[in-house]
Amino acid sequence: MRDSKQRLVPISMVDDYDMEINDFVIKHTQRAREIQTLLRAFKREVFDDCYAFQELLAERYESKKKKGGSKGGFSFTSYDGALQIKITVQDRIVLGPELQIAKDLIDECVHEWSSGANDYLKVLVNDAFEVDKEGNLNTGRVLTLRKFKGKFPDERWVRAMDAIADAIMVTSSKAYMNFRERNGEGKLINIPLDLAAL
Repeated sequence: MRDSKQRLVPISMVDDYDMEINDFVIKHTQRAREIQTLLRAFKREVFDDCYAFQELLAERYESKKKKGGSKGGFSFTSYDGALQIKITVQDRIVLGPELQIAKDLIDECVHEWSSGANDYLKVLVNDAFEVDKEGNLNTGRVLTLRKFKGKFPDERWVRAMDAIADAIMVTSSKAYMNFRERNGEGKLINIPLDLAAL
């Protein structure tokens, strides 16, 4: 048998306990792969069915909307309202080089305003441009700054907000699917298909 260092070990030298653990792990991992394959096929089937229903609706209302064209997603609910299939579409956003210009302009503003600047604004700006362990910015935090575009009369701030808007690039979109059911309190909750959530 091959060991963890990829050496071949005669079976007669492998402890019975190690052999049992090996068989146990292989058995359950193979089953997990089978279930993963079933889930992948199930996901594709449900997506196809949802998009087929969407196309039927488009025909019903004589819309020329193409398959999968819903930006924000959509949901299908059972007649009694107790069950729901929800599709959400999220864009993956990256920020281009304009972001550095925006940060420089914002830094100028905050530095100049620092004597009278609202502490909340300072925290918000510092938090927005804080990087994680991998050196990546939190895109959502940066985009939050755009809410303040018209709040400050400084032209540099306005240009900084424009630079943030220009920095936004949608690189891809991904559709997510959730199955939900109404609980005893009448609230729709997700039916978890993730082992960690069970």
